[in-house]
Amino acid sequence: MIHDLSKILQLEPKFQEIIDTYGNPTITIRASGFIALSQLILEQQVSIASAKACYDKIENYLNGFTPQLILQTSDEELKACGVSRQKISYIKNLARSIEKNKIDLESFHSKTETEVYNELIQLKGIGKWTAQVYLMFCLQKKDVFPIGDIAVQHTMRELFQTESLEEMELHATNWKPYRSLATYLLWHHYLKKRNR
Repeated sequence: MIHDLSKILQLEPKFQEIIDTYGNPTITIRASGFIALSQLILEQQVSIASAKACYDKIENYLNGFTPQLILQTSDEELKACGVSRQKISYIKNLARSIEKNKIDLESFHSKTETEVYNELIQLKGIGKWTAQVYLMFCLQKKDVFPIGDIAVQHTMRELFQTESLEEMELHATNWKPYRSLATYLLWHHYLKKRNR
């Protein structure tokens, strides 16, 4: 994705200012599949560290992390690993969908951003943000713009004087088909400016 940098810089000169000030953004790559999606569910509304601790507990307890193992485990056992009832239902629903072939995560690599996004948000507990983060980090899809992300909104207001989400979306159409890279640059600016 980083090799598309020159292309996005041609489309948006302001991104050059970010690179001149803070250097190139870090592109995070995560594995794809059931574990990755389950981890994203665990990360909803909590810190990455506490979600990781929770995942590690489950994996150690079950000696693995597969749809079959999750479905064989009682809600009480998962709750003892620190998972909320709501997230247990989401992860079990995902496991069931995979087991019943309602969703084929392997097929996502050859599908478009829109196709994958539409399949993912059909699943209970996977909203827009989770689907978009999965597309960006796990599948390395190039044209994803997570408008619901607070850091993205904040940086869009600051750099492009866009106020409404509609204005932001409209401005971001200028960055097609490299909106994922644009998002990494917006995050990069947001975090570096705050010394994170």
